[in-house]
Amino acid sequence: MTEAPATWELSGRTLSLSRPLIMGILNVTPDSFSDGNRYFSTGVAVERALQMVEEGADIIDIGGESTRPGAPEVSEAEELSRVLPVVQALSGKVQAPISVDTYKAAVARAACAAGAEIINDVSAFSFDPAMASVAADAGAGVVLMHTRGRPDSMQKDTGYADLINEVRESLAASLAAAVAAGVKPERIVLDPGIGFGKGAEGNLELIRRLGEFLPLGRPLLIGPSRKSFIGRILGRETGERVFGTAAAVAVGLINGASIFRVHDVAAMRDVVDLTRALTAS
Repeated sequence: MTEAPATWELSGRTLSLSRPLIMGILNVTPDSFSDGNRYFSTGVAVERALQMVEEGADIIDIGGESTRPGAPEVSEAEELSRVLPVVQALSGKVQAPISVDTYKAAVARAACAAGAEIINDVSAFSFDPAMASVAADAGAGVVLMHTRGRPDSMQKDTGYADLINEVRESLAASLAAAVAAGVKPERIVLDPGIGFGKGAEGNLELIRRLGEFLPLGRPLLIGPSRKSFIGRILGRETGERVFGTAAAVAVGLINGASIFRVHDVAAMRDVVDLTRALTAS
């Protein structure tokens, strides 16, 4: 299997990938599928971020708009009002880098100016053409994720003639476009988009065949945490999917992922560390 790059460059530092990274999810939304409204106030969100760092999070990923299947769009002003106070409160307060989960260039620009070092764009810069130049100007680390369709419609068609090749070609095109816009390759991580425009079997196939994305030459991030394919297979409600998530994370690590976007930080920190120890040659 092709080896992933050993580092990820951000605007303020270089992260080593010799130990798998945990990206803790912090949804400052009223309607996210798993934890909507739990961290909607700035004070509670900051407390949760500090807790996740104590639990072993390497990155805090702040999102102000739910991208769950069927989610409606949120205005730029509303998203900024949710995200920016949390970024400002955490900047300089946590050693872990801050990521902003957005596809809006204006939100990313403001968050980076306030201290965010990573832009996590579920559209791989396709929803807002200005995003690539914002990322390049900020020197931010970037996560480019594959999706097909916007959140409100992406699960209406989850069939593919050749899932892995189609996702790989799309990610390759997104990577090339970002580099052409001035984003350094060393700043880019790729995400095959588990749960975004894919059915349950497609999500399983992505995790099984992650190694086939490594020849693109960039680290891989996956976000299987508590997602519906786990519930469908195990018959578990959203809050009962920690063990299913653990299995997906462990297999994802074995198959080439370096970064894991999760809700249950402490548990998944143990999962990746022990899986790494068990598979070390």
